[in-house]
Amino acid sequence: MPQPLAPSAQVTAAEISRIAGVTRATVSNWRRRHDDFPAPSGGTDSSPLYDLESVRAWLASRGHVSAANPSEELRTTLRLRAQSGGGASDLLLLVLAAAGRSPEELTAAAQLPNPDLVTHAQRDVATAADAVPSADAVHFKADDAAVLRALYACVRDDGGQAALGVLAERELEDSAASGAYRTPEPLANLLAALIPGSTARVLDPACGSGTLLEAAARRGARELYGQDNLPVQALRSAVSLILTAPEAKVTVHAADSLRADAFPDLLADAVLCNPPYGVRDWGHDELAYDPRWAYGVPARAESELAWVQHALAHLTPGGHAALLLPPATAGRASGRRVRAELVRSGALRAVIALPAGASVPLHVGLQVWVLQRPEPGGPEHKSVLFVDTAADAATAAGRGGSAVTAWTRGGSRSASLDWEGITAHALGAWRAFAENPDAFEGEPGVAHAVGVVDLLDDLVDLTPARLVRASRTEIDPAKLSAEVDARRQDLVKAAKYLARAAGREDWSAAGAGAREWRTATASDLSRGGALTLLRSVPDSVRTRAHAASGESGRPETRAVLTGSDIATGSGPTGDPMGLYDDTSPVIAVGDVLVRAVASTDGPMARVAGEQDAGALPGPQVHLFRPDPARLDAWFLAGFLGAEENIAGASTGSTVLTVSPGRLRVPLLPLEEQRRYGEAFRHVHALRAEARRATLLAEETARLLAGGLTGGQLLPSLGDG
Repeated sequence: MPQPLAPSAQVTAAEISRIAGVTRATVSNWRRRHDDFPAPSGGTDSSPLYDLESVRAWLASRGHVSAANPSEELRTTLRLRAQSGGGASDLLLLVLAAAGRSPEELTAAAQLPNPDLVTHAQRDVATAADAVPSADAVHFKADDAAVLRALYACVRDDGGQAALGVLAERELEDSAASGAYRTPEPLANLLAALIPGSTARVLDPACGSGTLLEAAARRGARELYGQDNLPVQALRSAVSLILTAPEAKVTVHAADSLRADAFPDLLADAVLCNPPYGVRDWGHDELAYDPRWAYGVPARAESELAWVQHALAHLTPGGHAALLLPPATAGRASGRRVRAELVRSGALRAVIALPAGASVPLHVGLQVWVLQRPEPGGPEHKSVLFVDTAADAATAAGRGGSAVTAWTRGGSRSASLDWEGITAHALGAWRAFAENPDAFEGEPGVAHAVGVVDLLDDLVDLTPARLVRASRTEIDPAKLSAEVDARRQDLVKAAKYLARAAGREDWSAAGAGAREWRTATASDLSRGGALTLLRSVPDSVRTRAHAASGESGRPETRAVLTGSDIATGSGPTGDPMGLYDDTSPVIAVGDVLVRAVASTDGPMARVAGEQDAGALPGPQVHLFRPDPARLDAWFLAGFLGAEENIAGASTGSTVLTVSPGRLRVPLLPLEEQRRYGEAFRHVHALRAEARRATLLAEETARLLAGGLTGGQLLPSLGDG
């Protein structure tokens, strides 16, 4: 029986660039130079649309078809489906079912004729519906065959989580919802790690896509409860959690937690939450007498303090909560009475300031509030911990850290921060304080414990930057002076090395015009055996349990190389505990390492050296292992990390994620590759020396300015 042809989508020039693995400028050039390039089939003169199948045929004739990406295919078919009135939320359950199938089963399903494919998908959804009882019934139609086929292919090649992200992205774009975004994984891990001890039952009353609950599951939580006001987010969270933590009990509901609490009788061991900010219509009038407001009725402008008390109301006595809040919550006048009660009762244990860029809104330095529900007859809390990792991140460069600006679509900017440093300082201070608050000494300018009595003034301002700054007077003048002298000597040496590196000349002009060459994608080179693309094994509850039991054959002392390490040129700094199993690749000298998140600051790629050998590649690192008889490592790193190459291989609507198989490499003889490789090696050295000198200069200036303003250093008297 012949298979009916699926309707062809219309794609934009931007979508063509992602399908072909090139920049938008290249697509514009094709349109001008090639008469056989497909003519627009819709759209407008300024925003033309092209027939997808015609574009694919044209690309195939020029060797670009292999750069197609399953996630992009799914986006395209979803947009076509939306044109006929279809949504994406009814496909979320199908992802859950498809993720449980083998690659062979998914391939077979995608090859079924349209009627059989729809029937097969309907059976799959029925099996998954039992795992998410709150989901609405789903019924597919004959017109859904194209998107079903694309979904099966996406799950097979990119994984269930990637497919979930594409579906939710499409649904949120079509809705009037705003402010729906995913909490960055490093931040989610930090919030989960701030909860002391082991937690079996965890609640997130504004769960979004479920990132915080996933972090809790990685730390051993066995009962996960979530609620979100957006049905698509609630369903996405449920499916994602079942995929991530198949052994946990998952319960997620769609409703407004403040107005319609889905778990009124639940007492959890921990609450993690990244609530919506600045919401005035949160139910102030109808909830005026709600029993949750044990610390005072929140003002209309203080929805965040309503979320704080909602979290405390759902904790067992002694249980902890970690909430991500805007900085205004700590000092706004309308919230001072509630803040005073939180401090007086001992419910507020710590406030940790994060650098700008930690999460949306990216221009604001958010704060983490750590709370504990008071226990009847429990210990009295006489102080509150304040940590300013924002100031710490600004000077992380001098300690080998980084602050890397990431590329985003539309020209907006997000930040890929030194999460290892931020997490280490926040957790180190919090754990030392929690173990013995009375003996906590803190770190001048970074962490300071302030007595409850000192906080209960007219403002009850809980801003960490203000409260830790007072501790700078504790710095020893002689120690600071010695540190400044050491930094100045390092800076002089770095300046000499930089001048030497800048004096080398390893290139010459190409002549009348720029050189052009034939290229191949990394996927093509991998299929041809010229290189191997290796991936780390995803995190899972099973993997963590395996590692914790001591059964893993891999030494747990192995470090993890992170994307931040590549950007800053540092050695591996990541934590390997429980993240990988015995099948994860180990970095060898000569491997090419590429960051998985596109950014404008620092190199995107480097060749592994002795300092990297034996480490594990982090989740944000792609590992390319070239055949040295066919590919020069530095040549490969130079072209893989090129700005235009990274842009053409990146996808995503917020942070740009690099698709490693779509990166392109020129096809050159090995001897010529080596000449390019040597030039790229010198470029890498120049960049490293420049960054080192810059960071040392910034650190030296910071120490000098802080010492002069803090009274530890005095200006020279001079000669007259």
